[in-house]
Amino acid sequence: MLFTESAEGVRIFSRFHQRNSCYQPGFSHLETDNEPLSTLIESVPMQTTNTVLMIRPTRFSFNQDTAANNRFQRPATVAEDVQLKALAEFDGYVAALRRHGVEVLVHNDREAPHTPDSIFPNNWWSSHPDGTLVLYPMQGHNRRLERDKGVLDGLLGEYRVEQLLDLSSLEEHEVFLEGTGSMVLDRQQRICYAGYSTRTHAQALDQLVTHLGYELCAFNAVDRQGVAIYHTNVMMSVGTRLAVACLASLPHSGERTALRERLETSGKQVIALNWEQLESFAGNMLEVHSAAGEPLLVMSRTAWQSLDANQRRLIEAHTTPLPVNIDTIERIGGGSARCMLAEVFLPRQGGSACLATIGGLDR
Repeated sequence: MLFTESAEGVRIFSRFHQRNSCYQPGFSHLETDNEPLSTLIESVPMQTTNTVLMIRPTRFSFNQDTAANNRFQRPATVAEDVQLKALAEFDGYVAALRRHGVEVLVHNDREAPHTPDSIFPNNWWSSHPDGTLVLYPMQGHNRRLERDKGVLDGLLGEYRVEQLLDLSSLEEHEVFLEGTGSMVLDRQQRICYAGYSTRTHAQALDQLVTHLGYELCAFNAVDRQGVAIYHTNVMMSVGTRLAVACLASLPHSGERTALRERLETSGKQVIALNWEQLESFAGNMLEVHSAAGEPLLVMSRTAWQSLDANQRRLIEAHTTPLPVNIDTIERIGGGSARCMLAEVFLPRQGGSACLATIGGLDR
């Protein structure tokens, strides 16, 4: 295992035999300890995955630490049992995914330390078909604690990590990039879509796309009050052939036109959302696929109910829609269906796929 540090102080851990010390996106000149990297990449669907990781909540609650810039959060009523409701919604969500042939790895959250938003794991890590695992700098202090609750221990027992790109040290400089909340990735075309906000900074974005070899399509997106939208994945989603986006949230006409054109030239049919649909989390969708390869578009029932008939027909022409009831989680947590899914794109370790429970991850 090689341990290197970039000029920006970003830690890079590599299991590759390198002919030079410089990290190169694509790794075309590198050889792995096991099988060729090209085999690893080709064996994993580029845009969607069949495997997701979810965190089963133990102390879900309103997070005061993130409420200042997440305008979707709403405090609970005094008598409301938020944890009980969230747990029922979570279990129903997992069951719905599994019924449709999606592999769901469930990590049972620990009670301590208290991390009220741990149900949204996609913000602090992402994985990639070449074996890269990325850790992200988080703005919320209690959200940083999620990295130390054993979530990745079980994952690393079953999946291969060839590169660990750790951006979390950027927190020391108040520079943030909250994973696939801050970014929406077109993995096929290697495009990173990102709306700048207090949680999505240019410096971190530049480092991420440089290391992963992505094109950056960045813009400013605001809510109807003119306040920056905290996460890009609230206002847009990119699938294999379909994209949804609240283009109205981009106040600059040039950026609005550029975003639509980039989506269309990359082969996506665009569904434009209005303000009401944005506020109903219709931008917070994620395309996955079943074990049989069937495309599924996962969203909350609130999001699905906000769409008009033409939008629903277009979705059904490309995918099978999968709406789930997460009303409490949306209202209290300020995140929706996509936020609860951490996609697993890592190549598997040999011979471990048959295990039912590995390192605390339940199927």
